Amino acid sequence: MSAGGNPVFLEIARTDGKARAGGLHTPHGTAPTPLFMVVATAASVKGMTPAQLREARARVLLANTYHLALRPGEAEVGRLGGLAAFMGWHGPTLTDSGGYQIFSLAKKRRVELEGVRFNNHIDGTELFLTPERAVRIQEAIASDIMMCLDECPPAKADRAAIGKSLTLTHAWAKRAKAAWRTSDRQALFGIAQGALFEDLRRESAECLSELDFPGYAIGGVAVGEDTEDIRRIVAYTAPLLPSDKPRYLMGVGTPEDIICSVAAGVDMFDCVMPTRHARHYQAFTRRGKINLKNRRFLGDSRPIDEACDCEACRSVSRAYLRHLSVLGELMASVWITIHNVRFYLRLMEDIRAAVFAGNYAEFAKNRLDELASGGE
Repeated sequence: MSAGGNPVFLEIARTDGKARAGGLHTPHGTAPTPLFMVVATAASVKGMTPAQLREARARVLLANTYHLALRPGEAEVGRLGGLAAFMGWHGPTLTDSGGYQIFSLAKKRRVELEGVRFNNHIDGTELFLTPERAVRIQEAIASDIMMCLDECPPAKADRAAIGKSLTLTHAWAKRAKAAWRTSDRQALFGIAQGALFEDLRRESAECLSELDFPGYAIGGVAVGEDTEDIRRIVAYTAPLLPSDKPRYLMGVGTPEDIICSVAAGVDMFDCVMPTRHARHYQAFTRRGKINLKNRRFLGDSRPIDEACDCEACRSVSRAYLRHLSVLGELMASVWITIHNVRFYLRLMEDIRAAVFAGNYAEFAKNRLDELASGGE
């Protein structure tokens, strides 16, 4: 059964402690959970085609409202069939609201009660994003999951600033919910904020839960905090969100953070690390990250990760990738992107298997120990 009749809902098939495994049902198909969403900010995953993403067993892609509103414009995406059809993906999609840009483009925006005014990063003209406008853009883009506009303050902001920001985020969430007209085909998720203050996190979770969104996100935990604080806040906040709804941890993160966050009850993740690190020749392995531009890989005939089944690991050696990296060849980043994305997706497959097997705590300890052992 869907939550409140919405076509996007979570089916929990197995729990192990607080860890959950099941499926996220959407109009474009069901994705097994816990899941990692590959980031396609401007309707493109850098370095991979939709066919390669399908081969890697990606299930959900994430795009960004702010960027798509600027180029090519939401009307163009909608006219061409919506986000999934526009990018040739045809699977489930999620769009961020533009709230992260309030943080990342702090020098180019002004936050007001009504919304946020951006001097956009392309030509400096104004983009006025309100909670209602963010919903309208995402409705036109036709993503399966839309996010409420929220303010994402820096992690180290003082309590008074975080409290003021939280009041604004909650007011915007109510306005977004009132503006949402497509509940028969799109879900709208609320975003819990509160920075590093547990009482504010509880306040936010309670306020948003009363609005009865189809799903909930934990925001503001990838904006400058240290690892210990990220894990503390996630472990505290996730159980406060409705247990029958999807829980999405925004922008996090490392394989280690994902493993720990699943143990706290999180179902959904996204992060730019797999693709961004690849563009700097950094590859993820079971024993941690390696930089394939390093001289030590000269003559190394092994694949990136001997435990990996991706196209890169089946096709090319570390020595060849070092050669491409030293030359700055585009294919170095492409090959490493293919591997990194598959590494993350394979990690999620292993996580789900461990939850279903009922040995998640043991799995998490062993995998964390392995990741900490040092890249080969």
